[in-house]
Amino acid sequence: MVSPADSTSLPTKVLVVGSGGREHALVRALAASPTQPQLIAAPGNPGMQAEGATCHQVAADDIPGLVKLAQSTATEFVVVGPEVPLALGLVDALADVGIPAFGPKADGGELEASKIRTKQILQKYGIPTAPAEVFSEVKPALEYLKVRSAPIVIKADGLAAGKGVIVAANRIEAEEAVRDMLEGNKFGASGSRVLIEDCLVGDETSILVIVSGRDYLILPTSQDHKRIGEGDTGPNTGGMGTYSPAEVVTPGLLQQIEDEIVRPSVEAIADEGIDFRGTLFIGIMLTAQGPSVLEYNTRFGDPETQVVLPRLGCDVLELLWRAAQGDLQDFDLQVKPEHAMCVVIAARGYPASYPKGDVITFPEPMPDKVAIVQAGTARNESGQLVTAGGRVLGVTALGPDLQSAANAAYDVCDRIECPSKIFRRDIGARQLGQS
Repeated sequence: MVSPADSTSLPTKVLVVGSGGREHALVRALAASPTQPQLIAAPGNPGMQAEGATCHQVAADDIPGLVKLAQSTATEFVVVGPEVPLALGLVDALADVGIPAFGPKADGGELEASKIRTKQILQKYGIPTAPAEVFSEVKPALEYLKVRSAPIVIKADGLAAGKGVIVAANRIEAEEAVRDMLEGNKFGASGSRVLIEDCLVGDETSILVIVSGRDYLILPTSQDHKRIGEGDTGPNTGGMGTYSPAEVVTPGLLQQIEDEIVRPSVEAIADEGIDFRGTLFIGIMLTAQGPSVLEYNTRFGDPETQVVLPRLGCDVLELLWRAAQGDLQDFDLQVKPEHAMCVVIAARGYPASYPKGDVITFPEPMPDKVAIVQAGTARNESGQLVTAGGRVLGVTALGPDLQSAANAAYDVCDRIECPSKIFRRDIGARQLGQS
């Protein structure tokens, strides 16, 4: 095993935890390392297997099982994709047996696992964020709603698979959301406390930051499309597409975000006694009064990862390893000038009920600089690739400009055969001047 103190020698056997598009994108990036590491995935998916990763059917929330897998395979480094194993203390458990990992320990994972904890840090350190109050009982929460204006945001404190945030258009909707969480047990223990927050208005952007203690590197900007329908209509999803760079974040604005949000956040987390070594994914609303924090996530975003990692011109394995080792200070973060777009292909009916088992066929040969990342896929008894989730695929393309990337991505989306496929045709429309 590589010594945790040795940051100059890169690991040759790497375990990626997770099974979605984000994890497939991570596997692709790690496979491109000059080190040519042996890759393991748990539980993985057919796309990761096609990249050469050996998949083991160990669930991402099975902490003892993952530790046992890492030990039995002589894994030298673990890259944790989803938020749940981070919150459950996977990195802590790996550290106990001497296996380094990229991702925060449980105290850092709490920044995503508890929206209230994040809000408390933001308020304590004066980092721009919306005014909010915490409630565990219905009556005082309803009284508070009477003195706030709509729209207003109701957030379940804990992890709720991306469904625990309700933007209420009026007080009736807000009261219903409060009762659902605090009385109706809609999100179980995750909704036993709620955050009632003023609704911020503006453009939303995602800032991904590789953090190692008090050192950090800001990754290329990106912008996600959350709604299922074109024109940003319909219910929220895990993300229907994204692009990078997001030109709404000008160089001057990015400097402001670093000065007012990123650096203060990294310092605040360290001052709280958290040795954070992983991705701090900061959701930001660009309001008329300036950038303001919506939330912290403690892992790579999905589908933001699918456009950010392909734009890096450096060794992603070295980047993540050195962050985990506390050796990030002089890392040369290289970014390609190309633009990237990812279009998510979902199953018809998502984000509600949707079919599974539809056969998927990819175009052959694939164009240069276009990659299909698998998210909700499986193999049927005949060995055919089939749908197995709501968000099924992500088609990522690189191009000299965003329009070129969009053209390449949509050409492949149109040629993928799948009876239940749906996708938005307006990813990046605003930046492309189409809206």
